[in-house]
Amino acid sequence: MTIYVRPGYNRVLAEEFEALKVKRVGLVKDKVEAHSQGDLRENFGFKAAKDAIRAVDRKMTALDRFVARNAFTEVDPATWLTKPTGTVQLGHVITLEKQDVGTNRKHRFTFLVTTHGETASDPESGIECLPHNSPLATAVLGLAANAQTKVTLPAGEALLTVRSIRNPTAVELGCLLTAIKPPEIEDDAE
Repeated sequence: MTIYVRPGYNRVLAEEFEALKVKRVGLVKDKVEAHSQGDLRENFGFKAAKDAIRAVDRKMTALDRFVARNAFTEVDPATWLTKPTGTVQLGHVITLEKQDVGTNRKHRFTFLVTTHGETASDPESGIECLPHNSPLATAVLGLAANAQTKVTLPAGEALLTVRSIRNPTAVELGCLLTAIKPPEIEDDAE
């Protein structure tokens, strides 16, 4: 899968992996030290170090899988300020209307279609980040203003209508794009 990320994301991934390796080395030293303290059946330090090493190994494996399964394409958000706004694309601010099919209730949302992992919101402007690879973004990418699509959401079927498409302002990008962080990867724990 292709994932769009901001410049520097790949560096953050590499730094996270290196930090896990350093942490693992320290834990192995703790395990060796605890091992030298005698009976392993009642050695809490040994068991704790062993469990911590397993947890770090799971995180490293999950991060490795995440990198192996995806192709990362860096995108500079500065290019979002002047994009054509004919259809919904990465970097656009969109106003989306959701109408629940069962109840006919309508809700309006304003999103900035962002790179992978962005989750910020700006209460002042009412804009929320919507990662391009989320199911909602996938449903509306490529749609023109006033175009409608029917989707199945966890709460049931809904009609999505793109009410407006525009470019973000530099101020909005400054509020919504936070420091790049490594992905939240869940352990594949037993």
